[in-house]
Amino acid sequence: MNPWTNWSQVGSPGKMNESYLKGIFRAIYMRVTVIGTGYVGTVTGACLAFLGHRVTCVDTDASKIEKLRMGESPIYEPGLDKLIALAQERGGIDFQTDLAAPVRESDVIFIAVGTPPLPSGESNLTYLEAAARGIGAAMDARRFRVVVNKSTVPVGSGNLVETLVRDGVTESHPGAGETVRFGVASNPEFLREGSAIHDSLYPDRIVIGAEDDHTISIMRDLYRPLVDQEFVDPSFAPRPESMGRVPVVATTITSAEMIKYSANAFLAMKIGFANEISNVCERVGAEVTEVMTGIGLDKRIGAGFLNAGLGWGGSCFGKDISSLMHTAGEYGYQARLLEASLAVNRLQRQIVIQKLQEKLYILKGRTIALLGLAFKPNTDDLRDAPSLQIVEKLIQMGARVRAYDPIAMDACRAQNPGMRICYCNDALSAAEHADALVVVTEWPEFAELNLTDLAGRMNRPVMIDGRNLFLPEKAREAGFEYSGIGRASRKTGSRIAAEA
Repeated sequence: MNPWTNWSQVGSPGKMNESYLKGIFRAIYMRVTVIGTGYVGTVTGACLAFLGHRVTCVDTDASKIEKLRMGESPIYEPGLDKLIALAQERGGIDFQTDLAAPVRESDVIFIAVGTPPLPSGESNLTYLEAAARGIGAAMDARRFRVVVNKSTVPVGSGNLVETLVRDGVTESHPGAGETVRFGVASNPEFLREGSAIHDSLYPDRIVIGAEDDHTISIMRDLYRPLVDQEFVDPSFAPRPESMGRVPVVATTITSAEMIKYSANAFLAMKIGFANEISNVCERVGAEVTEVMTGIGLDKRIGAGFLNAGLGWGGSCFGKDISSLMHTAGEYGYQARLLEASLAVNRLQRQIVIQKLQEKLYILKGRTIALLGLAFKPNTDDLRDAPSLQIVEKLIQMGARVRAYDPIAMDACRAQNPGMRICYCNDALSAAEHADALVVVTEWPEFAELNLTDLAGRMNRPVMIDGRNLFLPEKAREAGFEYSGIGRASRKTGSRIAAEA
């Protein structure tokens, strides 16, 4: 039985059925190193440790490692602190700044470092290259190891990692390089910020790209507890009732790299399509919420990612589309659909300013309240957040900005110390004496606000609902001059949604 399991932490023996116990004895528990304790690395390490593997997370940032040793996550993600604590109590995870020792003891080494965009649109692979060389330098001939690209990397990075690992081996072990055996795999992540634990434990699919069967076999063994779903689900992330066996897609490294970029590009374009249609809806008097409901019921289209709003943000979509466009350009192809997706998203963020001008005419000297700063709910991530561009434009036009976000205000203060924002303790305080209110992030607590009270605190009850969080009729009944995204100015009912 897995020596790191503490049954008191995962559930009573009564929860364990026969298939679960069989899975415990059948599974192969491995020694794993995860390089990088950012979003992907921390979540990946914690989840693999929870499943029973022995994991060491490595980072050059000593302050992050110290926080993790104390059980504190360096990022905000619901349930992650609990998962790290549980893994530590079971003895399945530790955190270090030294790479060499964990690599020598590991069967699988994940590279989960940042690949930020360069001005050209291509990815900065400096951290990836350093990690690959470090892995090679630490390897010996005692065992076969798999080096896994978990970072989102450009097509062809698998070949680059293999070369750099081999370089590291040769430099550290002159004349003995041929005896050091390893395989390279691409294993892209498909995590949504705010739902990362759920997405890791109950994935739609697992994609493994490799050029040899042995590497793929090791990766299948690593993920067997996930594939078979034969683990006790944590109380803070229960298994969906409809959850079955997880599909494994085994491909070449190049195809795995393309799968990640293609998935993000498609999702970004789907959001962009909803936003493009919303702008047409406003002009012809249609309701975008009704239109998206109507087309989303088509199984060929699906309802996901069809919510019109202020556009997408975060660290993935923009960077990945730009990188894919750069790769296409290297091969002489102009990816026009990808170019349009970036352009639509960029323009969508200006709609708030236009709507404020339509309501208030002059923004100079006005006080504008923003509800939400993070690019999406359940995260404090401000990377490429629409809120920051909106704030910059408002300040440039002479407006005063008040803001409230349940989680992201500390991060905003730290990352934007010169940005003139009055941070408020709650949504009602933000609305106090404001000339307009903008819903930027669709936090669930905002949907529960007393709109009449909110409107009563404002100089002028103008609401720009950038996420279509509220029903227009309810907002107007509460006294607001309401304007959503892609919503007609006339009073209409959401008949399709109501009947559904």
